[in-house]
Amino acid sequence: MPSRIRIATAAASVAVLGFNAVVGVSPQASADPCTGPAAGAMPPQPMPNADTGGNYQPPVGHRPANANPNAPLPKLGQLSRDLIDAFNPTKARSRAAVTPVPRPQPAPQPAPRRAIAPTVPAQDVPHPAMGSTPGTSIVGWVTGVDSAANTLNRFGVSGTDLGIMWDNGDRANNQVLMAFGDTFGYCGVKGQQWRYNVLFRTQDRTLARGINVQSGSMTNRYAGTPEIATGYSKQVVNSIKWAPIEKGIIPTAGVSVGNVQYMNIMSIRNWDSPGAWTTNFSAIAVSPDNGQHWGVYPGSVRTPNPNDTKNTQYTPGNEKFQQGAFLKTNDGYVYSFGTPAGRTGPAYVSRVPQNAVPDLSRYEYWDGGTWVPNNPGAAAPVIHGSVGEMSAQYNTYLRQFLVMYGNLNGDVLMSTAPAPQGPWSPPQLVVAAQQTPGGAYAPYLHPWSTGKELYYTLSLWSAYNVMLMKTTLP
Repeated sequence: MPSRIRIATAAASVAVLGFNAVVGVSPQASADPCTGPAAGAMPPQPMPNADTGGNYQPPVGHRPANANPNAPLPKLGQLSRDLIDAFNPTKARSRAAVTPVPRPQPAPQPAPRRAIAPTVPAQDVPHPAMGSTPGTSIVGWVTGVDSAANTLNRFGVSGTDLGIMWDNGDRANNQVLMAFGDTFGYCGVKGQQWRYNVLFRTQDRTLARGINVQSGSMTNRYAGTPEIATGYSKQVVNSIKWAPIEKGIIPTAGVSVGNVQYMNIMSIRNWDSPGAWTTNFSAIAVSPDNGQHWGVYPGSVRTPNPNDTKNTQYTPGNEKFQQGAFLKTNDGYVYSFGTPAGRTGPAYVSRVPQNAVPDLSRYEYWDGGTWVPNNPGAAAPVIHGSVGEMSAQYNTYLRQFLVMYGNLNGDVLMSTAPAPQGPWSPPQLVVAAQQTPGGAYAPYLHPWSTGKELYYTLSLWSAYNVMLMKTTLP
């Protein structure tokens, strides 16, 4: 059984054959992140800096020095009008001229309301012959002053990143939970209201218009965000204080089992260089009340090196699982993909019975041919190359498992496989680095878009905020 919970007190071408059409409408930008009328203003009432009992928490997060919360959406690519029109549903004639003929397949079935991946599909199902880069577009901002949710005025969030999404598993109050990393509020406040992390909840299914979030609450577990003060999202996962230097508690994956929420987190030792950072450990946090309160299982702590973290021992192979992605299937397992800290290593995969997510002794690791129990050192790479922040799902349109991730170059990539352990297809370019000036990273799939149209979050470094993206599979 897991230990008792510790509750802390409060490189590709811009367009392959012209098929990677990415367009967006750009709101106005202010000249400086902390002098704009919204980002530089003081909050309407006194607010704490973080969920620390009102004590000042100095910022040690990694918001870029010149980040602009009022930045416009990027104008991605310099594509011809004909190619842009090809991905507009009202331009059927142009679309037909450039969209490849889809592969022969049975008519796709509509995705269930709460899709859970099936047991491993038949091994003779081939990788999808996509034929071209899928059509991709920007829906709009998820966070920041120009977001559909107006997150600065309503939640004290002017800048943040990630936006990991998962279904809360609650049939009576079905929601998507969204976890964000280092979060900043009003620039006029000492410390810029920095928090390790925050969480939003949404029931919005009209994703083509963006993601809306209901008002927050200090007590209502189904409100739009857990608050510590009215109009101010609280830090949801706090430090367990096992590391002498800790610059962040960053969520990397989330999953529900029943109505219990699990979040994989990483403790940041240092932000080293673009795409590279050092962790103290990864661990699993749990919430029994829909993300309102979280605790960390001490027995789930994985330190990547000997003598890095007190109260825990290094196990060879733990460095492979410092961040990753959860995938729940109906064979009784949660599959947990892992990567080393940063965006420079490959991806590995493990699995654990759904009733034992925090218990590291129950995990099995894919060694390339079989599942090896309780030995992370046996894990072999299943996705090679530089794998950054990633997400995973079973896609009902492709009838394949699908992962989306970024690489060290800043490209957004996608791969498919007939089983979580692979074999995984060569990566498919979704968004090229050249199309996102300012640096895009961390594509996280929306759990309610598992068909031909994929919606996912994507962070933009120059704005230090999160976009909602849409990719239509051919």
